[in-house]
Amino acid sequence: MTEKSEVRLDYYTVAPAAMEPLLKMEQYIRSSGLEPALLELVKLRASIINGCAYCVDMHTKDARAGGESEQRLYAVSVWHEAPFFTPRERAALAWTDTLTRVSAAQVPDEIYNLAREHFSERELVDLTMAVIAINGWNRLAIAFRAQAGTYEPGQFTHRKRGQAT
Repeated sequence: MTEKSEVRLDYYTVAPAAMEPLLKMEQYIRSSGLEPALLELVKLRASIINGCAYCVDMHTKDARAGGESEQRLYAVSVWHEAPFFTPRERAALAWTDTLTRVSAAQVPDEIYNLAREHFSERELVDLTMAVIAINGWNRLAIAFRAQAGTYEPGQFTHRKRGQAT
């Protein structure tokens, strides 16, 4: 098994201009009107699917700091079976699952229709942008081995630099 603890490089330091579009997307998403707690669940779910330890650590810490319960955080990985999520959160998590694994089955009408029951057209675009962003951050953090456990809650809220979001 390969040792994964050694950071390969700090991608922000190496290419800060390349990070700017993702950072601007994050600013847009945060100002979109989607609930911060919902966004953390979406970011956590995509990070779990992608196996990004750094981002799972980050989003569980930020969710806790925002008042999320341990019970719900533990259940994100099995959200289909857990009764702790609202219909809107379930629709967002289904959308996240589908988009994160889009190569497996595209986006079935059933998932789109479920999402549209709970999100306006604008909200669904904004939710989609959140899923796109976290999948991008996951890929950066995984490729360059961002070190899990180093993130402090809220560290990148007023970000000027950082490794992931």
